[in-house]
Amino acid sequence: MIKKTVIIFLFVVAAQFSLSAQNLKTLFSDAEKQTTVLLKEVQNTQSAFTADVKNNKKAEIVSPRTLTPDGKLSMVAAKDWTSGFFPGELWFLYEYTHKKEWMEQAVTFSAKIENEKLNATTHDIGFKIYCSYGNGYRLIKNPAYRDVIIQSAKTLSKRFNSKIGCIRSWDHNTDKWAYPVIIDNMMNLELLFEATRFSGDSSFYKIAFSHAMTTMKNHFRSDYRSFHVVDYDTLTGKVIKKTTHQGFSNESAWARGQAWGLYGYTMCYRETKNKAFLNQAEKIANFILKNPNLPKDLVPYWDFNAPGIPNEPRDVSAASVMASAFYELSLYSSQGKYYRTVADKIRTSLSSGYRSAIGENKGFLLIHSTGSKPMNSEVDVPLNYADYYYLEALLRSKKLDEKKPLF
Repeated sequence: MIKKTVIIFLFVVAAQFSLSAQNLKTLFSDAEKQTTVLLKEVQNTQSAFTADVKNNKKAEIVSPRTLTPDGKLSMVAAKDWTSGFFPGELWFLYEYTHKKEWMEQAVTFSAKIENEKLNATTHDIGFKIYCSYGNGYRLIKNPAYRDVIIQSAKTLSKRFNSKIGCIRSWDHNTDKWAYPVIIDNMMNLELLFEATRFSGDSSFYKIAFSHAMTTMKNHFRSDYRSFHVVDYDTLTGKVIKKTTHQGFSNESAWARGQAWGLYGYTMCYRETKNKAFLNQAEKIANFILKNPNLPKDLVPYWDFNAPGIPNEPRDVSAASVMASAFYELSLYSSQGKYYRTVADKIRTSLSSGYRSAIGENKGFLLIHSTGSKPMNSEVDVPLNYADYYYLEALLRSKKLDEKKPLF
């Protein structure tokens, strides 16, 4: 009887795994179809833009970002902070399918943003280069990609102020901030950690560690709500003020900011094994998951304190980042099984209720993201970084099912 029960149990487990694998196969097949649509839209948009570039000397557009209010494809130049996500998506498609055509597309679109390795005017070089060239090196081990990553880390390091202990985020709005550091900047630290491994130069590691520690000290309230922007005095290194730029208010919890923190500190624990970072990630997770304004499907409103909840836009991009982060956090935390369940639920919610129908939305994968509600910019639209972290979450789920390393 016991033997029969065990056999039945194993059969059920195997069936569940098979169903999960089949579902994943369908999701990636649909992602391929959608991305094929998007590539055609990109080609058409670039062709129409070429004459305008020559006439008006505009920067070349290289990556699809979102849709305009009238439903047209919006593409960006290499300098845009989102330019690396689409090449990263292409690398993810290659990783899952092993199809040469996706690798070739990934190589082509990555090459369009290589010069950003020298752009010291932005902290987002990590988003741009690591999401593209970082994934590329991981998959095909092209030594030239490693050189791009090392040079990018050198460039990013120029924005570090040792007095403050952080990398400067923005150079604009100098009338508002002296030395702004945003929670998003946690996501750019992975580039520095990788560059240390590649080069043996520990200065990159030290900068990343310092930034993470300083941000942990100054960006979070006692309940682990994150401020979006912390402004520093460059002479004393002290905090001047704590504000928001994309959240509802200075005291609110901007959903994507919480996601950046969750992902960033989980990654920092992986890279340093410093338990303070793991604890920080778990505390941020606790704030998110116990928040009374978190919807049952775990896809958050754009801000946890938005005044019109439940009649506020969701932010699928925040949910995608959270799903990917929870998959990784499940590897390190004593609550790993719980976090894995949470990640699975978010993934299921996104896959069942927030995907574009094949052929719609110019080929973007997900809908209902919010870029910046206060500026009424990119509200309830597809966004390339939502798609990027969604595919990353799907791949992480697959690797965990197969008991393979995530990295």
